[in-house]
Amino acid sequence: MSTKETILVGTDGSDKAWNVVDWAVARARQSGAHLRILVAYNLASYTPSGIEGSYMTMDDGQLRDQAQETARVAEERAREAGVDDVESEVLPGDPTTLLIEGSEKASMVVIGTQGTQGFADRLLGAVSAAVPSRAKCPIVVVPRFEGGTPYTPIQRLVVGVDGSDTSSTALRKAVTEAALWNAKLTATSAVPFATGNSLMAWVPPIIDRARVIADIRVGLDVAVDQALEGRDMKVSRHVLDGNPAELLAEFSTAVDLIVVGRRGRGGFAGLLLGSTSQTLLARSKCPVMIVPPNSDVAQAESSEPANLPWDRA
Repeated sequence: MSTKETILVGTDGSDKAWNVVDWAVARARQSGAHLRILVAYNLASYTPSGIEGSYMTMDDGQLRDQAQETARVAEERAREAGVDDVESEVLPGDPTTLLIEGSEKASMVVIGTQGTQGFADRLLGAVSAAVPSRAKCPIVVVPRFEGGTPYTPIQRLVVGVDGSDTSSTALRKAVTEAALWNAKLTATSAVPFATGNSLMAWVPPIIDRARVIADIRVGLDVAVDQALEGRDMKVSRHVLDGNPAELLAEFSTAVDLIVVGRRGRGGFAGLLLGSTSQTLLARSKCPVMIVPPNSDVAQAESSEPANLPWDRA
């Protein structure tokens, strides 16, 4: 039975630099994954406002023609980059819904974030928030590239660890990604002592912070060793005092990918479903991978190429 990955990437062509598609292409090339390109369109998201505040009208045929051209160019970019196992599909409908449905069978979904003036900017509240919080597989959110070191190849990764089962899943995924890219991996835990409304706000001022940090460091070592599962891989480990989202955002200026877990509440959980998640996604200078609970189990159970919404009769 085939265990080949399927990477689903959403685009509408408004990202003129093609950052999102190119990241997905590089990831597919690195792992030999099957790449699926989704171009979704609907009248609501493709109706630009006029100068006078009125709306320019576009019929369904025009929208579909534009979407098909976007799909053609994206697929051509993938093939030129060396990814032959690629297909594209143009669908009318809400991109958020289509991507969430597609995540049920995909191994990874790649989307954009605020600042790309289109698919990402238009849909930050819908796609960049709803998809990471509801998807069934890991989601990579790629920010607009503003210069400096390219996002790929990935040479440095950071994963946030908070001791939860969800962060353990994210840690295992980070180890897998680091091995795939032969990249340096750093695992970090944040202890927000100094934040008044933080998770540690209940901690009495007289607490021995050094001891707390030492205990967390022991837990971090155990989590990393378990995630490595005997792999011969060096993982840097840091326990830092500060807000998780802010610390990870700072890391994003020096690394190529940040990996965090997603769960319902607390720790890195609230991070991805509340205001902290928006802080990280809005401030990160590099792509962020958001790993849902038990995503490694779900992917293991999906042994055939993914059947996405457009495959259904």
